[in-house]
Amino acid sequence: MKRSHNCGELTKKENGKTVTLDGWSHSRRDHGGVIFIDLRDRYGLTQVVFDPKHQEKSHKAAEHISREDVLRVKGKVRPRKEGMVNPNLPTGEIEVIVDELEILNKSETPPIEIDDRKLASEELRMKYRYLDLRRPAMIKNLVVRHNAAQAARKYLSSQNFLEIETPLLVRTTPGGARVYKVPARVSPGKFYSLPESPQLYKQILMVSGVDRYFQLARCLRDEDLRADRQPEFTQIDMEMSFIDEEDIQAVVEGMLKVMFKEAIGVEVKTPFLRITYEEAMSKYGSDKPDIRFGLELCNVTSELKGTKFAVFKSVVDKGGSVLCLNAKGCAKFSRNEIDELINVAKTYKLSGLAWAKVTNEGKLESSITKYFTEAELSKLAKAAQAKPNDMLLFAAEEFETAANALGFVRLHLGKKLNLFKDNDYKFLWVTEFPLFEKTEDGNSWQAKHHIFTMPRPESMAFLEKNPEKVKGKLYDVVLNGIEIGGGSIRIHRKDIQERVLNVIGINYEDATKKFDFLLEAFRYGAPPHGGIALGLDRVVALMCGNNDIREVIAFPKTKAGECLMDGSPQDWTNDFLKELKLKLDIVQKK
Repeated sequence: MKRSHNCGELTKKENGKTVTLDGWSHSRRDHGGVIFIDLRDRYGLTQVVFDPKHQEKSHKAAEHISREDVLRVKGKVRPRKEGMVNPNLPTGEIEVIVDELEILNKSETPPIEIDDRKLASEELRMKYRYLDLRRPAMIKNLVVRHNAAQAARKYLSSQNFLEIETPLLVRTTPGGARVYKVPARVSPGKFYSLPESPQLYKQILMVSGVDRYFQLARCLRDEDLRADRQPEFTQIDMEMSFIDEEDIQAVVEGMLKVMFKEAIGVEVKTPFLRITYEEAMSKYGSDKPDIRFGLELCNVTSELKGTKFAVFKSVVDKGGSVLCLNAKGCAKFSRNEIDELINVAKTYKLSGLAWAKVTNEGKLESSITKYFTEAELSKLAKAAQAKPNDMLLFAAEEFETAANALGFVRLHLGKKLNLFKDNDYKFLWVTEFPLFEKTEDGNSWQAKHHIFTMPRPESMAFLEKNPEKVKGKLYDVVLNGIEIGGGSIRIHRKDIQERVLNVIGINYEDATKKFDFLLEAFRYGAPPHGGIALGLDRVVALMCGNNDIREVIAFPKTKAGECLMDGSPQDWTNDFLKELKLKLDIVQKK
């Protein structure tokens, strides 16, 4: 190694030592002829000093150093002068007085600042990603990602999991997300798909006798993009045989505990809270609830049976629900602030919100209270545990619509009232999701997750006559209101698979045509098995206090699915088309 130390490790312990450092010129200051340069590498900053009285030749060369020049310096470590110590740097108590300087490479003026305090536009950051990644904040994110991934690998290996890679060139199977397709040059007219997940292959590994599999799998989906979605992303993918839900949940909890400890030094408490889907929707209006704060919803439909208030009466008579959110201490809200909450509800398919403030005397006060009897108002206040200065918000609609909209109002209030801290990590499991949901036209059923999910034993009796009552052996792990992973116990028996398929109008023979290689494998002794996939990008982003997974991916795409750095996706050329025996039949945009 030509360098003896990195730029983030020298302390007073090395005082008097001769050291060699390599790095980039981060900043340059000329103080009365003495030049100070902050030398930067991925580990940190070290102040190096060029003094003409100490070494004239190196000082003369330092006069021509610009930002981001690549340097090698050799010199002695010495303490900084009194009043010059930087307590914010690990190297802030020392500096290196330079004997020798070598300029390894000159840099042109960078188009963006390598400075966390001066963030460039998103377009420039993506175009010059190699410069953006030099910023300490981005280096830190990559280090956290590395440590989290290594901790996951180490933990799963200690639990007898085998890391096995599954193919990236696969056959398309129905369902799931839109996939990318790759022309097969050696088989003209045919194509591969890029996998949206290793789902079918990891189930086949269970049939193969690999009872514990994991992979940090690259997944590719041709979807519209947003902050938490990229066309290519990484999952911590795992599958286990001869287990049930609790076994998988215990492994995931253990893994996350180790990941958070080793990556960011946070102690995660286990076991995680477990709540059912129904409880999550009823209490929080979300199947991925943020439990860092209260403001739980309550169902007041029974308190309003027989009400004369037309808005609520019409909903209750149609079998809908009236849900209430007690916004604690929010009676002080202005009309504009209330309208803000109403607009949030409207964004999520609710026609509006009814509201009532609680007076100092404990009475409900609003333009709607005149439509209720004193007994009804008393029941509402009691059900919502209303106290003076609270404000009650009411959503009346079909249950899931009302709960979902009020759930987003709850989140809005949580942020507005600063009810949680970003560095507070609250995990939970949401279980017992419905196995089926109605299709858009409402005339038939479809799988809510995927068709290989095992129904819960107590739900088997409802499969043929009451599909809406069937719960699946499904489980999501949630962190701070964000789903970071989801999985299920799979169907491994043909008789159960046939019954599930019949609900959604597919017979086993038709399914065999679509999933032939998986169902063929199941004929030869498939063990009971199940698994889960966690979004590594999402987990690391949350570790780094970020909601945008692009901040923890080295080379992400823009929201248009483009890489501004390398110019992909690129145009097809005639040579490409000829080689792949393809023709284009599209109108090029000018």
